[in-house]
Amino acid sequence: MYVKRTLEEVVLKASKLFPVVLITGPRQVGKTTMLKKLTGNDRNYVTLDSPINREMAKTDPELFLQRFKPPVIIDEIQYAPELLPFIKIYVDENKQNGDFWITGSQVFHTMKNVSESLAGRIAVIQMQGLSSSEIEGVDGMPFVMDHDILLKRLKSHSKKDLRAVYERIFTGSMPLAYSGDFDKDMYYNGYVNTYLQRDIKDLTQVGDELAFFQFMSACAARTSQMVNYADLAKDLGITAPTAKKWLSILVSSGIIILIEPYFNNVLKRIIKAPNMYFLDTGLCSYLTRWDNAKTLEVSAMSGAFFETYVVSEIIKSYYNAGKRPPVFYYRDTDNREIDLIIEQNNILYPIEIKKSANPGKDAIKNFDVLEKIGKEVGEGSVVCLTNDLLPIDRKNWYVPVWLI
Repeated sequence: MYVKRTLEEVVLKASKLFPVVLITGPRQVGKTTMLKKLTGNDRNYVTLDSPINREMAKTDPELFLQRFKPPVIIDEIQYAPELLPFIKIYVDENKQNGDFWITGSQVFHTMKNVSESLAGRIAVIQMQGLSSSEIEGVDGMPFVMDHDILLKRLKSHSKKDLRAVYERIFTGSMPLAYSGDFDKDMYYNGYVNTYLQRDIKDLTQVGDELAFFQFMSACAARTSQMVNYADLAKDLGITAPTAKKWLSILVSSGIIILIEPYFNNVLKRIIKAPNMYFLDTGLCSYLTRWDNAKTLEVSAMSGAFFETYVVSEIIKSYYNAGKRPPVFYYRDTDNREIDLIIEQNNILYPIEIKKSANPGKDAIKNFDVLEKIGKEVGEGSVVCLTNDLLPIDRKNWYVPVWLI
């Protein structure tokens, strides 16, 4: 069963404006499926997973483009970066928007030069797994604390209790999980093996697959925490520079996102290390070896997974609109912390995330640190397990997790 993706409209719009549209993101989040759904039989399709196609693209790019004439979908472009200069020549000669739809992962050094190779000719769109809005078939506008918008969502979004929320967290966001029979352990075992063997070992020259798997698992155990390269390195017996390099691979391949601290010249005492979150809680729970949603919910990591889920949903709401997520966090040396800050139109919207049905007013006690920054502070929200959209005071709200 195909789940309609919010990004569809973004891709079609970009295709009218640029000759090349690149969809990036982790494996199996539905990049190719979406593009094939959008184009039907009106476009050639070729995957560079095929050794024959890959060899042709590398050794004879001009013949490749003759055989797979645009408009075309080219899958896994990272396997043949030699093709990119010839795509540039083709689009400069033909000047036809929408000719090339290509997919790939950002982890590879070859992908880092795509935007430069095709500057002014390419739209780069990031894609993640399914958002809760996509799974439910409801609107998925970028999240910001807007009371009127959230009131409208109350009418379309279905309420979820604690059990349902953690079932979603445990299952994750991969499209295959919502298309019929799904064996989670079998799926993620194959997913991780493919990622390690084909992407990490073959294309990033990480020689020790087991060590990298252990590193992924160590990161999963630290989801929603501040990054500490020295601790990661010490636990795994690697150097801090190696830990930093490996984490950058997970970030650039869309497995993990780093939320940077909000910086302002007025803020002299902030902590400058980023916070780390997995973008698919299903993969995170697999790597940390939870057997089911119930045991995860009562575990010591329950709060960390709840926060990770909320952050990933907010991040996906921006990616799905074709936007870069304007999110930060705040923590200072006095241990005052705000889980997320969304900055839009020079307005700061603070967010706290609490695994509680009634967090209390203490949840917003640190919001006032933003008043001294010199920017307008908008409505604040405490995303939690409340059953309704409820006021805390005149400008802050309890927001049900199923509304984001």
